Amino acid sequence: MECGKSILEFLEDKVILVTGGAGFLAKIFVEKILRSQPKVKKFYLLMRAADKKAAAIRLQNEVIGKDLFKVLKQKMGAKFSSFISEKVTVVAGDITFEDLGIKDPDLREEMLRDTDVIINLAANTNFDERYDTSLKLNTYGAKYVTEFAKKCTKIKVLVQVSTAYVSGEREGLILEDPYYLGDTLNGAKGLQIEEERRLVEQRLNDLVAEGSTDEEIRLAMKDMGIERARKYGWPNVYVFTKALGEMLMLDLKDDLPLVIIRPTIVTSTYKEPFPGWVEGIRTIDSLAVGYGKGKLTCFVGDPTSVVDVIPADMVANAMTVAMVAHANQWTTKTPIYQVGSSVRNPIRFTLLHEVGHDYFTKHPWIDKEGKPVIVGKVKVLGSMASFRRYISIYYILPLKGLELANTALCQFFQGTCTNLNRKINFILRLIDIYRPYLFFKGIYDDMNTHKLRITAAESGMESNIFYFDPKVINWADYFMYTHFPGIVRYSFK
Repeated sequence: MECGKSILEFLEDKVILVTGGAGFLAKIFVEKILRSQPKVKKFYLLMRAADKKAAAIRLQNEVIGKDLFKVLKQKMGAKFSSFISEKVTVVAGDITFEDLGIKDPDLREEMLRDTDVIINLAANTNFDERYDTSLKLNTYGAKYVTEFAKKCTKIKVLVQVSTAYVSGEREGLILEDPYYLGDTLNGAKGLQIEEERRLVEQRLNDLVAEGSTDEEIRLAMKDMGIERARKYGWPNVYVFTKALGEMLMLDLKDDLPLVIIRPTIVTSTYKEPFPGWVEGIRTIDSLAVGYGKGKLTCFVGDPTSVVDVIPADMVANAMTVAMVAHANQWTTKTPIYQVGSSVRNPIRFTLLHEVGHDYFTKHPWIDKEGKPVIVGKVKVLGSMASFRRYISIYYILPLKGLELANTALCQFFQGTCTNLNRKINFILRLIDIYRPYLFFKGIYDDMNTHKLRITAAESGMESNIFYFDPKVINWADYFMYTHFPGIVRYSFK
């Protein structure tokens, strides 16, 4: 790692390509750079779109038009639109194709000639996605991004944003170690990425030959994703295909400067551009949304276990510092940074339960009928067996009785039956998705990340601007006054 670099000096006059340009972290990263170093030369934001016009509409609606950019708008004033036009070039493309699916040959050659840095943020984060979809984007997308980077004549560094949960369901201290071709989490032999793609194509062809409907194909691909992931020790298709993507990048990079960032659970902004900005319903936020709306009355998990969360602005800052620190470091070695909080400032599920109850008691969600939703303490069940007993006694048996009464009384209780059935399905779905993490016993080592933090501070790399130390966070205050208000404002619908 090279010391003594000024981040702001490095960014001046640089051209940065960001894939997944309309994504949550991508927007935060781009906004931070534009606001802190307006002398950056250009951003190429790659987005899936039919053409340049469609990509420009996405840029306006999904990026620039967001609240996230209000601080930059205030800073630039009347010059904001011209500033964005000068600094941001939107690119219609798709990383699941060679050359990132960029159809304009002149633009493609310009990007290959001028790009200094590539940040790969394009990903499908759905735990229950179709296998073919996840494999294309998370695995082969990473391959095509690496190949594109190797063709860029001025490339200084490629940053791959992965996830800490490529570790699967390990216990204890999880190191910042790489995954190489053929590695598996359970020791199973025979994992070959090309063979995985062949199996997907064969299964799709078989389904079509059998006359399967689109819905049947969709469900079969989802089942295949879970089956293949668990065969080799990963709990879901998302983390499996992200791990495969890391393997391909390490195999293909040669001496290309490559940095892998593995964030844990990413939450709303801690401080910049303002506290509490978030987008969509992100992992643990689905629990908060369900609870705040009165749909979640019980949950299963170990209340004493550590939940590893990290605010999005800290992730973007860690990406930036790592990017600068490893620029032009042509080596076969690849630094890996796990960006989380479980070592330096752990938070337990019990705190989330307590703060969530306090927040939604003081600030109840108003439902569609204008009535406040009254929340109670969530009953936490410490094992899957106790969860199944609880659901059977308090939900499934009453539902069966209500359905019989509903039939006898000419559908008099139909609305109640529907609501109860929806609540049961909601809880069961959450449990199915998050089961591997509800009793998670892993702690994510961040020794490399901590060394990066120390080196940045000692070498004058503007660590006050590009902060990413979770130790400064008071978690109770953050969730009560920043995160929960943020998800209510931006994610509740």
